[in-house]
Amino acid sequence: MTATIEKELGDTAIRTGPAARLSGVTKTFRDGGAPVLEGIDLTVAPGEFVCLLGASGCGKSTLLNIVAGLDAPTRGTVEVPSGRAALMFQESALFPWLTAGGNIDLALRLRGVNKKDRRSETERLLKLVRLENAYEKRPHQLSGGMRQRVALARALAQDAKVLLMDEPFAALDAITRDVLHEELVRLWEATGLAVLFVTHNVREAVRLGQRVVLLSSRPGRIARQWQVDIPQPRRVEDKAVADLSVEITEHLRKEISRHGR
Repeated sequence: MTATIEKELGDTAIRTGPAARLSGVTKTFRDGGAPVLEGIDLTVAPGEFVCLLGASGCGKSTLLNIVAGLDAPTRGTVEVPSGRAALMFQESALFPWLTAGGNIDLALRLRGVNKKDRRSETERLLKLVRLENAYEKRPHQLSGGMRQRVALARALAQDAKVLLMDEPFAALDAITRDVLHEELVRLWEATGLAVLFVTHNVREAVRLGQRVVLLSSRPGRIARQWQVDIPQPRRVEDKAVADLSVEITEHLRKEISRHGR
């Protein structure tokens, strides 16, 4: 299955160019140490939603940081042809002294958008994440889910073609997380972004992704991939989502057991 998926994506990339491509990526943090990631070959097509799944400590966040350009591979190459990727963290990481609008405005300013256009663009992005009345509110006045929406709007303000998301909903309650799943799918469909989404939650991966990539425990290698052909909108309680989640969970358990983790 993995080889077939990669061949199909390789053919697509030849025709359209990849949104992101990792070739033989290995990462070691110290000389002589065991690699965290080893031999990662992964292509993300334009507009594709890929969920990266694995046990804690398997190198998922490290891989995301490498794609974002925050870290460099020890070996191998990373291509993001559009030039950059936007990164959204598990915590919203908003500046507490700025309003919701001010946090987004800062991203626009760093991108070089002129002052005259920044207000209207900030308002457009807040409306896109359904927070049109939150411009003047500071982070402490917003719920956890609302802060994550502002963080998402700030990521979108970077005008990148690739959105990297590092367990952005892990700290939220189940109902808020479900709502934000729906919002994220809506925004992904509206913007055409390629998304690389890191999670350790199997049902979240199947609920969101067009493709689920399973990493083995250290060193992180691609153990298996699944194409998710369940039409959107999906819900975590849908039978098709549950059935595929059970299959993937069994493979995840085998990987954890095989590596003694």
